[in-house]
Amino acid sequence: ALGSGEAAIQPAGKFSIKGIIEVCTEFIVGLSDMVVGERGRIYVPLFASIFIYVFFNNIFGLLPGMTPATENANTTIAIGLFVFVTYNFLGVKEVGFVSYVKHFLGPVWWLAPLFFIIELISHAVRPISLGLRLAGNMTGDHTVLAIFLDLTQLIIPVIFYGLGLFVCFVQAFVFTLLSMVYISMATAHDH
Repeated sequence: ALGSGEAAIQPAGKFSIKGIIEVCTEFIVGLSDMVVGERGRIYVPLFASIFIYVFFNNIFGLLPGMTPATENANTTIAIGLFVFVTYNFLGVKEVGFVSYVKHFLGPVWWLAPLFFIIELISHAVRPISLGLRLAGNMTGDHTVLAIFLDLTQLIIPVIFYGLGLFVCFVQAFVFTLLSMVYISMATAHDH
């Protein structure tokens, strides 16, 4: 249990689930503050959920005989679509519909039609690019691991398990970071 009173707010004194959750939370809060700013703190549960979902699905691919959900393009594009709908919703909610559409029009009025088309295409491609990048990288990582497991059964695969763990973390980090960037741009008040 996390405890009550003073015990709930004191850092964990030893290695525990509470300590792991605290480290993950501090990591996501720090990243959110850096990318979105102080106003991004309200989105930390969203960012943490995305990170944890992608990371743990990636980790399942390191277990022999398991195929992670993030290796399937359908799943990763669905996560990308979720991020797409979320950042557009938050953008409209935060700055209003008219101001949000102005984000698409560019800096000068006479180039607005061209900018609008370019921005629409850019936004439409984001969920697909998020999903395909994650699925492709996870497929490649787990293929390399499987090949080296087939070649040798002893020491060499340990190196690739370590590399695979690093790739799992980096892919979850990049997916979450891009989600933060999209939400930051959608909710910006400076246009």
